Amino acid sequence: METQVNKGERIELRVSAADKRMFKRAQKISGDKSFSSFIVRILKQQAEEIVAKNDRIIASEKDREVFFDAVFSHAQPNQQLVEAAKRYKAQKG
Repeated sequence: METQVNKGERIELRVSAADKRMFKRAQKISGDKSFSSFIVRILKQQAEEIVAKNDRIIASEKDREVFFDAVFSHAQPNQQLVEAAKRYKAQKG
């Protein structure tokens, strides 16, 4: 039975000779068996970090909006919050 290897998508890059020499040297130092696997591994790590950082920023912006909306809005507390405040005051005082 013949097994077909899926090589996936192809990306072509143009880099300076100096950059390529540095990349090749880093690949040898890293122990990656192929230049392609080295490039994909490093690129994937960096991409994941960029996406994670972006997701944290977006989440923190949403949290900030929710916080400031809650603090500065003129919304009245609901009945459950009023009752919780009464119970808290009764315990403290």
